[in-house]
Amino acid sequence: QVHLVESGGYLVHPVGSLRLACVASGLNFRMFAMSWYRQAPEKEREYVASITAVGSTNYTDSVKGRFTISRDNIRNRVYLQMNSLKPEDTTVYYCKGTYATRNYWGKGTQVIVSS
Repeated sequence: QVHLVESGGYLVHPVGSLRLACVASGLNFRMFAMSWYRQAPEKEREYVASITAVGSTNYTDSVKGRFTISRDNIRNRVYLQMNSLKPEDTTVYYCKGTYATRNYWGKGTQVIVSS
């Protein structure tokens, strides 16, 4: 059974940093593209960043230059380093694994950016 478990969400001041982590089990991790999404209450889930199986990365415009996605294929982990955080980054962040037509989601980790 596939499990994706996020961690690292916390309360942080504006312009602060956090590193989110997602650990995957039950799948061939190195074959999967991994991505981060976020969803605020009563809003649609939005794409944040992704990294392919070979390490190519992509970001939504609002986080370019502030967030960095990376992966560790030995430890089956994907990370999201978030710097220069803003209040509008406050929401629940979800990890997603994709391979062909298969998509798996974690249950999310809450990030709050507030003074």
